[in-house]
Amino acid sequence: MKKHYKNGWIKALFAVLFVFGLGATFYIFSNESNPESSLIIKKEKQDISKFSEQELAQKDILDSLNILKLAYDVAILEKTALSQQLELERKNIQNLMEIIQASKNPSTDQIILYRKQFADLRQSLNSSVLEVKKLKSQNKNLLSEIEDQNVVMYQQKAENDTLISKQKKLESTLKDASKLAMNNFKVVALREKKSGVELETDKAKNAQKLKVSFTINGNSIAKTGKRIFYIQVLDQKNKVLGEDKLIEFGNDKALVYSFIVAVDFQGKPANVYGVLNSDDGHFPKGTYFVNFFDKQEIFGSTSITLE
Repeated sequence: MKKHYKNGWIKALFAVLFVFGLGATFYIFSNESNPESSLIIKKEKQDISKFSEQELAQKDILDSLNILKLAYDVAILEKTALSQQLELERKNIQNLMEIIQASKNPSTDQIILYRKQFADLRQSLNSSVLEVKKLKSQNKNLLSEIEDQNVVMYQQKAENDTLISKQKKLESTLKDASKLAMNNFKVVALREKKSGVELETDKAKNAQKLKVSFTINGNSIAKTGKRIFYIQVLDQKNKVLGEDKLIEFGNDKALVYSFIVAVDFQGKPANVYGVLNSDDGHFPKGTYFVNFFDKQEIFGSTSITLE
């Protein structure tokens, strides 16, 4: 019985395989007998494959353009002389992306054109990046040179300021050293005898002249030559006696003086004197003040009282 059951199972399996084989044979022969249907299916598959490749190429170009646009953004941030040109090229990228995005089912020729335009833009960027690097390097070198020059100029300025300061100090020292030093300021009243001899007096009724004098110390670095000094004699009412002349100096200063005295200074000590004569034959009683001026600068004073 087991043998009978086993034979029946084998027969059933062969029957299934036989039916499956007939179906496969029918399908193969039916396709071969209908070549037009086979070509249509093959063409549809080719069209679908072709459309997918174009779409993929379109997306790939858009992605590459987007990356390229970001690269232009980075280059523009460098703010070089090429920034305006880079901005124009970035605008061209944006325009090309808009054209590609608006293109539906682009043809193979269009894809080739898009790729060529992308390649041109990428090449332009590469050239611009090299130029930007060159400009940055030049700017860096220029800044370095400017900094070096600034350091040199600062050092030179510091040296000049030091020299100017020393020169001013030296000039001031020389000016102070070249100033004439005066002392022994005196004023005496004189009466003249018939014989011509002059005698000192302190009596107003006898005083016919006021003789003023001072001494200039020796100075080897002072300017030599003729030196003029102004003598100012004031009475009790603060009136300027003598010539009573006004002299103006170039610094908006002026002086009213009684008379002038002059000396040929040659660097050695010198005694200087001058005389003021009385208009009335004598001087009234009182105190008289005498001021000595080197131009507008007073350098000494003295006084005398007549009884």
